[in-house]
Amino acid sequence: MAVDRRRTRTLCATAAAALAAAALSACGSGGADPAAAPTPSSAAAGSAAPSSTAPSSAATPTDVAPPPIKGKLRGYGTVRQLSETADLVVRGEVEAAGFRVDEVLRATAGSTVRAGARITLTSLPAGVPETAHMSKLKAGQVVVLYLAQDPAVPTFRTLSGDFGVFDLSGAGAEAVATTRSQTMAVSGLNAEDPAASGHGFRTTLGQLRAVAAQIR
Repeated sequence: MAVDRRRTRTLCATAAAALAAAALSACGSGGADPAAAPTPSSAAAGSAAPSSTAPSSAATPTDVAPPPIKGKLRGYGTVRQLSETADLVVRGEVEAAGFRVDEVLRATAGSTVRAGARITLTSLPAGVPETAHMSKLKAGQVVVLYLAQDPAVPTFRTLSGDFGVFDLSGAGAEAVATTRSQTMAVSGLNAEDPAASGHGFRTTLGQLRAVAAQIR
């Protein structure tokens, strides 16, 4: 039997069109609805929700508490604050075996330290973190020291390390007194100067005497 080629071509074209339509319909029905898909922010919020079962390493308690810091130095803003706090304010020279007092600028009631006396200096208590950044008093240095007395033994230590140390250069009342440290230093005599904070402070021995004399 003879086959009508034109009819065959027509049937093939119709079948191909039907298959294409079916494929497009299947793709449309299987795709996700864009409006129903979670946005990035909502998905992130969902993943950030806390879990009642997942442990947090940051919040996990430890059996042994960390050791407490044994000390933290007090900062001083003015020479007046140093003078009010110190048990003893002296000018003199550091020696190999202690400190020779050449002048007492101020002493609390009951003090027996006089000019010409020699006193023993001790370092800051162990465990104070700031001690790593402190300078050392060395023999031959001429200084003004703001000191706290140890109540148990007759020894002294500078107030908050370098805060209580002024290096002297020159002679007489006009001798220049400069804070040992730039950062651990006062910024004024009776009032703080924000512009001088962190840059050290310079004054004269006469001014240190005057402030000490104001403290009763």
